[in-house]
Amino acid sequence: MGFSQALSGLNAAATNLDVVGNNIANSQTVGFKGSSAQFSDVYAGAKVGLGTRVSAVLQNFSDGTLETTNRNLDLAVSGTGFFRMVQNDQVVYSRNGQLTMTSDGYLENAQGARLTGYPTGVGAGGQPQTLQVPSGALMATPTSEIDASLNLDASTDIVDRGTVAFDATNPDTYSYANSATVYDSLGVSHNVTMYFTKTADNQWEVKQSMDGTVDAVNTGTMSFNANGTLASTTGSAFSFTPGGGAAALNYAVDFTGTTQFGNDFELSSLNQNGYSSGSLVGITIDDAGNIVGNYSNEQSQVLGTITLANFRNPEGLQPIGDNAWAETSTSGQALLGQAGGGVFGTIESGVVETSNVDLTAELVDLIIAQRNYQANSQTIKVQDEVLQSAVNLR
Repeated sequence: MGFSQALSGLNAAATNLDVVGNNIANSQTVGFKGSSAQFSDVYAGAKVGLGTRVSAVLQNFSDGTLETTNRNLDLAVSGTGFFRMVQNDQVVYSRNGQLTMTSDGYLENAQGARLTGYPTGVGAGGQPQTLQVPSGALMATPTSEIDASLNLDASTDIVDRGTVAFDATNPDTYSYANSATVYDSLGVSHNVTMYFTKTADNQWEVKQSMDGTVDAVNTGTMSFNANGTLASTTGSAFSFTPGGGAAALNYAVDFTGTTQFGNDFELSSLNQNGYSSGSLVGITIDDAGNIVGNYSNEQSQVLGTITLANFRNPEGLQPIGDNAWAETSTSGQALLGQAGGGVFGTIESGVVETSNVDLTAELVDLIIAQRNYQANSQTIKVQDEVLQSAVNLR
């Protein structure tokens, strides 16, 4: 009697129930990828088959839905790619980006797997490292350039330098003044005042003082065309010695966009590129995977870049639990890169990727698997009745 066919059917149906049950159990697991059982018939040179077997359990790596959490350390890969992590000295790959920052600055998930990438200053050509967010302050940067755009009133009276000497305390010796804040090498702020004096038609003198100290060397000029546009500048480099142990402060002033029209004096824009030191107050992660540190001095700086991995055959990855997979010879070696480039998707912050399990479809599959199991058990029952009839022939 052919009990073997029915037994193989029961075993295959039981495995299928396990697969469906595992999918249902993980329908709310972030980054989980569902699986399906594949069957094949069994023949051994016989005219009648010997039953069935589970030939493979195939993983489905289609994208899950991105769900907003509004927590900046919840990450998801939108598109292809895996987070590359290190767990218990083993490199693993995951789609679960629910991260926290440890007290020493590592980004890890609930299972202790730590995110890898390239720290600041390390090129992307080498082996990724475990990312650690530095807690140190952002160093001060001295001002090296001031960008100023303004309008100087063309109807302003000329000040004759042959008879009127410049005096910062006497507004009758210059036409206009405007102040800016600059920073020295120690991050100390200083007040710079720019004095504009019309010395002839279409000719203006520019002097600067720092913290009230005027240096005769720090003098420049601006010349304008007959239509009021800026023609040329001279002496646009300025230098002061701030003291207090700071290095000499050297900066250039760019007056691009400055005009001489018959309107009131107006400062259109004023920017400088220096800043004081600042403490780290938080991090954000952009869609290219850059970890951006935000500092108390309103500056930001890239502290590292997250590495993504991809595989020629993701279905060949070995699931090892804890929302992670390991590389195998079937999957091929990991292809590493940065989010948003080539075959890699972007990284979304403040969202997680939910399981790609379709719960409704799994419940239908569960009913089908149950019926299949019951049908195979009926085959055994019928075979038993037939065998019993043969025994009763005596």
